[in-house]
Amino acid sequence: MAAHPLPAVLAFARVAHFGSFTRAAAELEVSPSALSQTVRALESKLGVRLLNRTTRQVGLTEHGARFLEQIGPGLAQIEAAFDDLDAVRHRPTGRLRINVGRTAAKILIEPRLPAFLARYPELEVELFADDTLADLVAGGFDAGIRLGECLARDMIALPVGGLQRQVIVATPEYFERHSAPRTPQELVGHDCIRLRLPGSRRLYPWEFSRDGRDFEVDVQGRLICNDGMMILSAARAGLGLAQLFEPIAREDLRAGRLVEALADYQPPFPGFYIYYPARKQLPTKLRVFVDFMREGM
Repeated sequence: MAAHPLPAVLAFARVAHFGSFTRAAAELEVSPSALSQTVRALESKLGVRLLNRTTRQVGLTEHGARFLEQIGPGLAQIEAAFDDLDAVRHRPTGRLRINVGRTAAKILIEPRLPAFLARYPELEVELFADDTLADLVAGGFDAGIRLGECLARDMIALPVGGLQRQVIVATPEYFERHSAPRTPQELVGHDCIRLRLPGSRRLYPWEFSRDGRDFEVDVQGRLICNDGMMILSAARAGLGLAQLFEPIAREDLRAGRLVEALADYQPPFPGFYIYYPARKQLPTKLRVFVDFMREGM
């Protein structure tokens, strides 16, 4: 191993990120055996085992996890320094990894992604659709997009996409069979298509607001889904009432395939935020993405 351990430290960090010598070696363009020797030499130099290795997986030891946590900020600064050089050349490059909830992906990312990729042709984007509260640092993500109520307190968070609004919808045929509710309390007896977010034991309550007072209603129904687009499809099929973000249902409302109820109880609210760990220097690839997502606000 070279006298300076930094290349070996970087190699260790990539193996820890992927949990695999093979995947890390492919990214670093070296052989898995050479990468394994590099990490073993680092462990020998440090006098501690950093990784537990089996034939099936690679995981951090207690010392390895502590070491990775301590070197993380320094590695981020090194990456930011390289990105800063890209800024000098006015060419954002590299891979941008974004963790985004499925609804936010549908509303914010899908409509604008072609324009972003066209503007920055040397930038590679990896989108990870995830409705759990992911740890950005542990997952190796540059940023995430979530509702403001879901954000960790130690993150930089900026609003994107403007105000949002939810709607209660069903097909005209459903409302021919069942009287449309005039208040949220009249949802009792209706077949409501419910949401359970991944990793949650609780069914997501329906949220309402009236005269400055926010409240929730635990609705009932025979169908439970874990994805907003599945709920939209079920509502289109006449399987019951659904609460959806208005942009998700907009085309169906305009075409008359769905009809809205309880509009007076669904005012606009602060919507999504792009968030990322605090850094002295924001990587260029992330800075241009944040600026792009906030254009027009």
